[in-house]
Amino acid sequence: MSALLEVRDLTVQLKMDSGMREVITGTSLTIAEGEAMGLVGESGSGKSMTAKAIARLLPDGADVQGSVTFDGTDVLALDGDALRKHRAQVAVVFQDPRAHINPVRRIEDFMTESLRILESVSKPDAAKRAAAALEEVGIDDPGKRLRQFPHELSGGMLQRVMIATALLSEPRLLLADECTTALDVTTQAEVMAILDDLRRDRGLSMLFITHDLELAGAVCDRTCVMYAGQVVETRAASLLHGDPLHPYSAALVQARPDISSTAERLVAIPGRPVSAFEAPSGCRFAPRCPHAEDACRAEEQVLTELDGGRVRCRRAAELRGRLLDGAHV
Repeated sequence: MSALLEVRDLTVQLKMDSGMREVITGTSLTIAEGEAMGLVGESGSGKSMTAKAIARLLPDGADVQGSVTFDGTDVLALDGDALRKHRAQVAVVFQDPRAHINPVRRIEDFMTESLRILESVSKPDAAKRAAAALEEVGIDDPGKRLRQFPHELSGGMLQRVMIATALLSEPRLLLADECTTALDVTTQAEVMAILDDLRRDRGLSMLFITHDLELAGAVCDRTCVMYAGQVVETRAASLLHGDPLHPYSAALVQARPDISSTAERLVAIPGRPVSAFEAPSGCRFAPRCPHAEDACRAEEQVLTELDGGRVRCRRAAELRGRLLDGAHV
C-alpha cells in the first residue's frame, strides 16, 4: 500500500503566557491508503495536537517544524482555496459533538453549510445529501432530524451527525479524535461499528485517537504510542497488545482492566505523565520506567526498527518478551 499521509520530524510549539512551549517533538508516522492507525497515550502526550497539525487547525501563533505530506502535497505550505480543499479531504470527528455543533442552528444548517459554500450545492440538493448521510449512519427519519436542534438529540445521535457530516465531503482520511469517549459503552460500540463499516466500505484511511488500547486494537491495523510529545512505538495492533516493545506500551497494557481474569489491584504507572516542554533530557519515560538505567537518562532515545515495528528504547531488544511478565494479556 502506498502512503497517503506522511508526517516527518513534526515539532510544534504553542504560544503561551510564559512564552513558546513545545508540545510535540520530532513525531513521525505514516498512514497508507485504506489503513487505520491508532494513536494512543495518556492525556498531554500530543495526540490531539498531532491531528490538528495534520488538518492545519493549530491555534494562531503556533510554530511548526518538520513536514506533513498528504497525497504528495506539502500540507504546511497550503493556504486559501488549497487549504480548504485539503480540509475537505481530511475530515475531523471531534470528541464532544455538543461543543462543535452550534446549539441555536438546526442540524440541517450545520450539515449543509460546507456543501453550499464550498461546493455551491443548492439547498434542496444539500438537504438530500445530508438526509442520505444520516440514513447511512443509522439515524431514522432523517427529514425530521434535519429540522431539529442539537439539544433535541442524544449524545450518541449527535456523534452520528458529526460522522455523517464529516463523510459528506467524501474525504480520503478521517481524523477521529476521542470520538466515543463521552458516550456510554453500548452507544460507543454502536458508533464504532458504524464508523468502522463506513471506513471499510469507502476505503477510507483513519487516524483513531483514543485512550482505549482495547478499542484501538479492535479497529486499527497498526497502533502508534505517544509519550511526552514523542512517538515511542509503532507496531501492528495485535502484536503491540501481546508483545509490546517499549516499557511505556507495556505499562499501558498492564494498566487496563480485563474481564477474563481477576486481580487484587490494577497495575498503575508510577509518577505522572508530562508534556513535551516538561520532559527531562534523555529518555522521557525514564523517571517512571522500572527498567531505566543511567545511560537511558543520559542519552536521547531514537526510533529504531525492531521486528517489523519502530521503538524508541535503547534496551528494547534486551527486554523483548519480558515486559509483560505477570501481566494479564
